[in-house]
Amino acid sequence: MKTYSPKPEHIERRWYVLDAGEQVLGRVATEAAVILRGKHKPIFAPHMDVGDYVIIINASKVVLTGGKESRKIAWRHSGHPGGITGTLYEDLLAKKPAFAVEKAVRGMLPKNRLGRAMIKKLHVVPGPEHHHQAQKPVDWAMGTRPAWEGIPAPSTVQGNDKKKTSTKKAAAQEPDVAASGESATAAKTTTQKTPAKKPTAAKTTTRKKTAAKTTAARKTTGTKKPTATKATARKAATKKPAATSTRKKKGT
Repeated sequence: MKTYSPKPEHIERRWYVLDAGEQVLGRVATEAAVILRGKHKPIFAPHMDVGDYVIIINASKVVLTGGKESRKIAWRHSGHPGGITGTLYEDLLAKKPAFAVEKAVRGMLPKNRLGRAMIKKLHVVPGPEHHHQAQKPVDWAMGTRPAWEGIPAPSTVQGNDKKKTSTKKAAAQEPDVAASGESATAAKTTTQKTPAKKPTAAKTTTRKKTAAKTTAARKTTGTKKPTATKATARKAATKKPAATSTRKKKGT
């Protein structure tokens, strides 16, 4: 048998009104935590938020037993050294009754992002009136559980299926457009590639041979030294004027 895991389309949020008048604070907090977590539903899963919305009215009339209002302290720390402050529940219920109830419920929820998401569904009112009549909340009796009506009708699931089928049809039509686009691009690439022809192998070989000949000719012309005949001719040319000058001197 496969383990059931709740899906988002199976979660149906409802609104409940919980009257805290002349009720013990701990009992009210436990009932509110059960509704917020969704433990009153057969599809409950500890890793998901399957709970409903809760409106707690008459928070100022909540009661503490055993004389705890004069002994129980609500601690708060500012985060700085020595920044701890304590308030008796007697004073807290007189000044901020909604905060006292919220604090009790918050302590019974998971201490993680799941618990922070669940506490947002809690609405506490000090008096008997609230401003959520548009949601049509139902009265919640302490210690009872509402009748389970089953998983909601798959109206949203059918809408999702229609969307999926439409997307599938669009995807089936897309390949034709893609094929036509690919053929057009292939034709463009062929037209662009045809005018650009590469030189043949024979032309490249002739070019290489001519380049080698020119480099050899340059090397031979530039590295030749003057011959010995040129050097002797230059020496003779420089010596002749000296001989004529000596003959003229002897004739004189």
